[in-house]
Amino acid sequence: QVRLVESGGGLVHPGGSLRLSCAASGFISSTYTMSWYRQAPGKERELVATSAGSITNYEYEDSVKGRFTISRDNAKNTVYLQMNSLKPEDTAVYFCNARKKIALAQRLFEYWGQGTQVTVSS
Repeated sequence: QVRLVESGGGLVHPGGSLRLSCAASGFISSTYTMSWYRQAPGKERELVATSAGSITNYEYEDSVKGRFTISRDNAKNTVYLQMNSLKPEDTAVYFCNARKKIALAQRLFEYWGQGTQVTVSS
């Protein structure tokens, strides 16, 4: 069974840090592009960070650049999002995403986790 399970969310004060984990099972995450998205109530889901597997192939949303870091532990089939200097506007449900396209075969594999709540508040 393919599954992505996020953990590590919670309540943190402004300026604090959290590390989110995304544990994959049923597939090899190192062969997928892995991303973190977030969605706040009343707002659209936005891409936060993406890793295509290469250490140099990464992308961050502008508002988190320099504060958030996406990383992988392939031996554990797990992806992380280290979040530092958290701000109230970072409050959202954070989702893990795995994606792989096979263009020649016109096939797309995409999986989502259930989300983990991050709340930044005094």
